Amino acid sequence: MKTKTIGIVIAIIGILMIIYTGFNYVTTEKVVDLGPMHMSMERNHPVQWSPIVGAILLVGGIVLVAMDRKK
Repeated sequence: MKTKTIGIVIAIIGILMIIYTGFNYVTTEKVVDLGPMHMSMERNHPVQWSPIVGAILLVGGIVLVAMDRKK
């Protein structure tokens, strides 16, 4: 892969990480299982990251694109 392509992909990922700072996913867990009676509970699991990580990726992608232009 070319450096320019990798830089563009990293910059796009950085922009998305700045815009979306996290997401949630839901799992279902069994709480009670007594014969014919079943109870389950949905549990949220948040995944968060700092927008600073996205900014670092954005800058890194821009640097990779700029380095490819010098060649």
